[in-house]
Amino acid sequence: MHDESRTANLLGAAALALSDAVVAEATRAAGTSSSGAAALVVLSTTSGLSVTELGRRVGLSQSAAARMVGGLEKQGLIRKEASWGGWVRLQLSDLGAQAAHTLLASRGDVLRQALSRLDDQEQEQLGELLSKLLTGLYRQPGDAERICRLCDRCACVRDSAICPVGQADGDHRVSNERDHG
Repeated sequence: MHDESRTANLLGAAALALSDAVVAEATRAAGTSSSGAAALVVLSTTSGLSVTELGRRVGLSQSAAARMVGGLEKQGLIRKEASWGGWVRLQLSDLGAQAAHTLLASRGDVLRQALSRLDDQEQEQLGELLSKLLTGLYRQPGDAERICRLCDRCACVRDSAICPVGQADGDHRVSNERDHG
């Protein structure tokens, strides 16, 4: 008989251990805080965000995001560009783009090391199961950016694959438009 409590506990332990290892390696590689590392990854795929929007995507209040952006700017990792109406757009510097690339590579190394205990078939099965879990973890607009804040987005959609979180976000938007449009 399947012990759901044990499986849930193992999942929690594995998730926490992987999270700790990924965040430690990403912050080491980028030389920033975990939110700073996430900000670099987010800006590497979506430049020109405001401080407030970047903060929302990495799970920070506007004031905490402003402090984080100030620190990243002092490190030479990002730059602010004036936009219309007094808005500020954030861009990665060349150094910031390199840091984002380095931290994603380091993150990938940690995750591939964890997967090395599984054979190819087990890795494929795990990928399918993780897609289901991630789809279930998506609840509302904004979740995709938060869930995937340290993701290597190119890896997730390689070879015509579809990101399960992006798919859940798209399905939610279509459903919402159908219900309210």
